[in-house]
Amino acid sequence: MTILVTGGNGQLGNEMRIVSQPSKDRYIFTDVVEQDGVQTTILDITNLEAIRKIVRDNDVKVIVNCAAYTNVDGAESNQELAELLNAKAPQNLAIVMKEVDGLLVHISTDYVFGKEPYNTPCREDMVGTPTGVYGLTKLHGEQNIMASGCKYVIIRTAWLYSEFGKNFVKTMLNLTATRPELKVVFDQVGTPTYAYDLAQAIVWIIERPVEGIYHYSNEGVCSWYDFTKMIAEYSGHTDCNIQPCHSDEFPSPVKRPAFSVLDKTKIKQTFGIAVPYWTDSLKKCIINLNHI
Repeated sequence: MTILVTGGNGQLGNEMRIVSQPSKDRYIFTDVVEQDGVQTTILDITNLEAIRKIVRDNDVKVIVNCAAYTNVDGAESNQELAELLNAKAPQNLAIVMKEVDGLLVHISTDYVFGKEPYNTPCREDMVGTPTGVYGLTKLHGEQNIMASGCKYVIIRTAWLYSEFGKNFVKTMLNLTATRPELKVVFDQVGTPTYAYDLAQAIVWIIERPVEGIYHYSNEGVCSWYDFTKMIAEYSGHTDCNIQPCHSDEFPSPVKRPAFSVLDKTKIKQTFGIAVPYWTDSLKKCIINLNHI
């Protein structure tokens, strides 16, 4: 079976490259630019005909869409581009998978929630009312996929980090190593997700797909402040004085979800997936980063 991965040079795409290596399936990793050291097929997923051609030429049966416009603040002033990449492009992928009776695995986000005053973990059937353009365009992407009639698995995730690209863990590793004091918000609560763990879950699900929307993050709950404290502890950056602060001390064009913990009961029960605790996965990532 041939599986096409979009956003192959991003955090999740790069972890998919690693996790898929033992697979008997053929994986094609695509992106809009090349990346040194790995094979990347150039594909613009806003181009419907380009998707049709690569799917037809390679007999693609599954597309894993890891591509997105993920700049949460930037989306507020680039709504048209965010809508194109987060809503229209997934619709294109869904249309083509519908035509070939294939499966689309699409990665969405906890940012589809936010306005609701939830104080319990968000289930898949809870109504999403995003607080900003990023979440809204990702919600539109979900809706477009479901409306297409294709076979789909939509996985909402949160607070993604990895050894690749730019992310919160790598930023905090640098800041806690170079600054004597740091303020980090404590009034936004969720759960970090190690992209490697999510990639493993995706490969597992591809082998036994059950259509629907699912939530996946690591287990546990923390604030960005707690997250930073653990990053500093595991990396030995104990000289940095990390203090909690409120979100309004860091003005932003978009209000981020105050509580976006994802309930993972459905994905665990449906696929028999064991989800690692967030601190265990963070330790693994930091060990890997120290060896790069």
